[in-house]
Amino acid sequence: MVARVVGCLVLIAALLLGSSAPAAAGPPPLSADFLWGVASSGFQSEGAGPDSNWRRYAAGKEPYRNGVDFRHRYGEDITRAAEMGLKVFRFSIEWARVQPTPTSWDATELAYYDDVVRRIQAAGMRPMITLDHWVYPGWIADRGGWANASIVDQWMAYASAMVERYRGRQAYWITFNEPTIYLQQEIGNGGINPFLAPVMLDRLVRAHRRAFDLIHQRDPGAPVSSNVAFVPAAEFLMGLAFWDRVADKLDFIGIDYYYGLSLDNLTAVNAVNGELWKIDPQPDGIYHALRYYHAKRPGLPLYIIENGMPTDNGKARADGYTRSDHLRDHIYWLQRARADGMNVIGYNYWSITDNYEWGSYRPRFGLYTVDAATDPTLARRATDAVATYRQIATSGGVPSGYVPVKRQSICSLVNLLTSCLSPPQRP
Repeated sequence: MVARVVGCLVLIAALLLGSSAPAAAGPPPLSADFLWGVASSGFQSEGAGPDSNWRRYAAGKEPYRNGVDFRHRYGEDITRAAEMGLKVFRFSIEWARVQPTPTSWDATELAYYDDVVRRIQAAGMRPMITLDHWVYPGWIADRGGWANASIVDQWMAYASAMVERYRGRQAYWITFNEPTIYLQQEIGNGGINPFLAPVMLDRLVRAHRRAFDLIHQRDPGAPVSSNVAFVPAAEFLMGLAFWDRVADKLDFIGIDYYYGLSLDNLTAVNAVNGELWKIDPQPDGIYHALRYYHAKRPGLPLYIIENGMPTDNGKARADGYTRSDHLRDHIYWLQRARADGMNVIGYNYWSITDNYEWGSYRPRFGLYTVDAATDPTLARRATDAVATYRQIATSGGVPSGYVPVKRQSICSLVNLLTSCLSPPQRP
């Protein structure tokens, strides 16, 4: 027993000493077909929200006001993304906006989304269309939301109409954004009884599987996924809840990676109380997240659908770590993953602008910052990461001599056994 303890201490000490040294020269740049993108979501950014579950939830939180008015400023935000040299613009269609009653479709709002797609394509980018980013109409809420047995058919009628409208547009389709976190939000906001959690998950699975087949029938060749929220040390349970049940109905694995856990970094606990800006970023965790899913389904391409860093109302971090540092460090590890044989095909930064972070404007994720609570003009102001992302997209990643600002972690809890026994080798 003593020998085992000593052996473990020696191993940890060796890892500590090895991790403290800066990484050597970086991996090669990504190929020209790599998809650099940016992400947004309807309710969080559009403003002028119609009656929906989240319009009701927001009544008890920081006032929603008008989001950051993407509804009327989408043209300028799409142009900003294109000027960074990006290839993908992700947005979500708000079911509540396009189908305000069970029997009516809003022609004005449909025309708005038509123009969003048109402008994305005209700017030389591909649309990534999310059908459900946690928001459904008020009339669905009145019927019980995901607790109502009829919701799968109702959701499929909506999804079918949207797929029919935007087929042939070179879109990437996302059915549900982070399904397990969707469930968590519904429970936390009173949208569904906790005892019905398995019921909601079953219905999300059924809806995704049906939507996957529908899209392949009506929009042949269009890639389909449902992005997972990577939860360190709990990913196995997240898989059992949703991902493993739809893995045969995915064309690529969409991953949202924000935070890591490791023996030397447990700050992700700050997510529990919503103080996201207090979390110490762990860029190498993105490598372990990619490796985790590559091992589960080695034949499927990998796409980072969301990755970004929150700041506290736009203030500089106390440790001096900048948005540019965060972006470069994560891209470095993404390049390492690609160089090590993981088929990573794309990366979206979350998000193009600051937005309503599900109850608060305080966490700021945007490449362009917007003072939604205090600036009535909702002006977009570039952060340091705008020029950085433009350079990354143009160059295919960080240069070969780049050394990450954040050192490699010790035994990532993203994938504990593999990261301890087989950490990524320095190039």
